[in-house]
Amino acid sequence: MSSFKERKIAKKKEEILRSAAAVFAEKGYHGTTMEEVAAKLLMTKGSMYYYFKNKDDLLFHCHQMIMNKSIKNMVDITNSPISAREKLERAVKAHIMLATNEKSIFMVMDKPNQHFTDEYLLEILNSRNEYASYFDDILNEGIEKKVFQSIEVKMVRMIILGALNWIQEWYNPEGEKTGEELAESFAHYLLKMVVAD
Repeated sequence: MSSFKERKIAKKKEEILRSAAAVFAEKGYHGTTMEEVAAKLLMTKGSMYYYFKNKDDLLFHCHQMIMNKSIKNMVDITNSPISAREKLERAVKAHIMLATNEKSIFMVMDKPNQHFTDEYLLEILNSRNEYASYFDDILNEGIEKKVFQSIEVKMVRMIILGALNWIQEWYNPEGEKTGEELAESFAHYLLKMVVAD
């Protein structure tokens, strides 16, 4: 298969996932049919099955598309020649920007153990654990270099990720703050929790 064809398929899959996420977010996962997702894209249900096996497969790939982007962001950040403080700031901002730019997909990622069977759940939990581990690495680096206070890393990481993930419950693109402004605010306040005086 040519790389052009692969890129075309990857682009089409991403387009389908974004549309599926919008329908899931509007009607709920259980209230959505493959026909509705296909209709939104002006595709036939049959052509949808060329790309995805079923609705569970669609939801799984929505989740993994975001996790892959999130993990790539964290790899780039943790490998940057910058301080642990800057890494944490960038990690927080990257999460917020992705959450606000991809609100529909973030909304359908909630409570994976209620939506997925064992076949997909293990892979999803592994992706989430990998993502979380980058925050642990940054926090540990900051403590080691005395940039951060002596903190309980796992607890602080759960507080940070809890705050970041809660944004999907209240963020409104028409609200008074842009995604960039929210990213700045979150980074400012969350860093206060860990930065050494």
